[in-house]
Amino acid sequence: MSESSASGVHGVSGMSVAAAFAGMRSAAPVVFRAGCPDCRGRFELAASALRLAIGASSRTTFYSFTCPDCGAAVRKPAGERIVELLTGGGVRTLRLHSTV
Repeated sequence: MSESSASGVHGVSGMSVAAAFAGMRSAAPVVFRAGCPDCRGRFELAASALRLAIGASSRTTFYSFTCPDCGAAVRKPAGERIVELLTGGGVRTLRLHSTV
């Protein structure tokens, strides 16, 4: 067994979790810019304020939120890039299954 494989991955065997993350800064919360089609308000929403539904087609894949300005329920289509951004940002996701 070579010395590098005996000491673990890249020689960090025995390093504590605290030491491994010592230089990291806390990450800023993810926010998403959105707009309301009813009141035309523009705002930023936390991931927890959005919901993503992924269906079998582009017609059944959408994200939704409640407008913080007027209270309207907003539903907008979500293409592949939007799905990628929302899931990567921690938005709760519901996968819709076909009954056929």
